[in-house]
Formats: sequence, C-alpha cells, structure tokens
Amino acid sequence: MVDQSAVGRRFTPVTAHVEAGRLRYFLDTLGETNPVYRDAAAAKVEGFAAPPVPPTYLFCLEMLDNERPFEFLTALEIDLGRVLHGEQSFTYHAPVMVGDTLTFSPQVTSVTDKKGGAMTLIGVATAVTNQHGVHVADTTRTIVVRNG
Repeated sequence: MVDQSAVGRRFTPVTAHVEAGRLRYFLDTLGETNPVYRDAAAAKVEGFAAPPVPPTYLFCLEMLDNERPFEFLTALEIDLGRVLHGEQSFTYHAPVMVGDTLTFSPQVTSVTDKKGGAMTLIGVATAVTNQHGVHVADTTRTIVVRNG
C-alpha cells in the first residue's frame, strides 16, 4: 500500500515532440474540428505562431512518448489492475504549439486514504517546459488505487 513516504517522489522526465500528424490523429479521434488546431493560417489569425494543442493533449504526449509509461506504478508497487483514473486538470502558462519539444517532470504531491483504507488517492503534478526552458504548463492528476 502506498503511504506518505511517496510524497515528493519524482520520476524520470519525459521528452515529447509536438507533431502535426499525431495531433491531427488525436483531434480526429475526439471529433475536434476547430481549424485553429489544424491549420497554420487559422492559428496565425488567432495570434499563434503555429497550431496550438488542446488542453488534454499534454496527457497523451506524456504517455505516448514515455519509454516507461508505468514507471510510477512500478516504483510505488501498484498493481495496474487496481488503478482507476480519478481526475485531471491543466494550467497553461504559455501556448504549446506544433513544433515544440516538451519535457514533462512528474512528482507525487499527495497520498490520501479514503473509505477506511479501501482506496488510496495519489496526486501527481507534472511541470511542463518547452525547448526554450519556458515553463508552459502544469498538469495534475489523481490516481485511485483500490486496496485489496
């Protein structure tokens, strides 16, 4: 069972490149048709240097380009079969656009037992920086672990 000793634990940073083709696939999957995400000219009209990414795409990039996508679970000895997605949030500090190379730096921020120990909520915050070292976003997610 995960305990308070996990708080503050950092995991291997992940580097991901924002590619137009992969973004287009993501947008098609969602049914997102806003041209600002697909067309450089439409993005420029809205003040972007290139098409920006929609908020939830950061989670996809971090997972897709992670050489060890389950490092977090393995390191904390969590069985994937007991994991549920709790919630996620995003705070953007600067636009993330096609052509950017991002670095994701995750850290455990909280461990909370619920329902008399039947489940544990694990908070993970990830700082995202671009190729220029600019802190462009923070993501947070809550992982729910059903305890046996």
